[in-house]
Amino acid sequence: MRIGYPCVNETLDCSSSTTFRLASYSEERLISSVASNLACLQRILEYNVANELRFFRISSGIVPFGSHPVNTYPWQTHFAAEFRAIGDYIKAENLRISLHPDQFVVLNSPDPDIVQRSIAELVYQGSMLDLMGLDSTAKLQIHAGGVYGDKSSALARWIETYHQIPEAVKVRLVVENDDRLYSLRDCLELHTAIGVPILFDNFHHECLNHGEPMSEALRLAAATWDPQRDGVLMMDYSSQSPGERKGKHVTSLEEDLFREFLTHLHGLDVDIMLEIKDKEASACRAVSILRELQLVASSVTI
Repeated sequence: MRIGYPCVNETLDCSSSTTFRLASYSEERLISSVASNLACLQRILEYNVANELRFFRISSGIVPFGSHPVNTYPWQTHFAAEFRAIGDYIKAENLRISLHPDQFVVLNSPDPDIVQRSIAELVYQGSMLDLMGLDSTAKLQIHAGGVYGDKSSALARWIETYHQIPEAVKVRLVVENDDRLYSLRDCLELHTAIGVPILFDNFHHECLNHGEPMSEALRLAAATWDPQRDGVLMMDYSSQSPGERKGKHVTSLEEDLFREFLTHLHGLDVDIMLEIKDKEASACRAVSILRELQLVASSVTI
């Protein structure tokens, strides 16, 4: 079991998603930003290893304008050695990696331009994992998208778009249940149709479900992951921020709630991404709880 956190390490003095305005685009700024982002990513991974945090969501912004038509620079070739070195470190330390494309990636949009831009973004992000030499257990996590007044048609468009995606991206794609539109049951429809694994979000399931108990929901999601192709279930963990609107994530790990959640695993191996605002601080506390409960194997995620 691994514990992880997404994208930003608040302890270190660097960012792996340094960017600039489109109007300021130049190859020089691109090269400088990518070099800085990759150097910071390496520092973050080293911090994570030192703190037993072995699951990490890499920032989508490693390469500014990575899927934008303005970016014609061959960054894949220029930074091939740097990406490979990071990938070698990830594999040597038994880290688990994911990316979560931004919400503008919508595979079931009725707008063909949005769909094509979404595919281009997935190709860009998948190519970074390819450059690192990571296998298909490194994943690209997206949502099902909008409903647009007709969920059945929206799901059908998602499936249609899925078939347009390059195979190298398909094997990395996972779909996450959300808190308002697409429940675990809806995502299971996508899995049944095309085999896409479901990245389970416990908090979203608490907000939107069809009465499935947490332990059953976890088993249903885990069953969509092929052990060889996909690895163990990746999931997002959070809880409700007290006194805030429904669906707002908590600022810091509620340890009693986390301990209670762990009782629903019943021996299920999962890699847990903490979607909690104080990031590595809560992740380190979660690792301590797993260690206390003897649930830590060789890796944990932040």
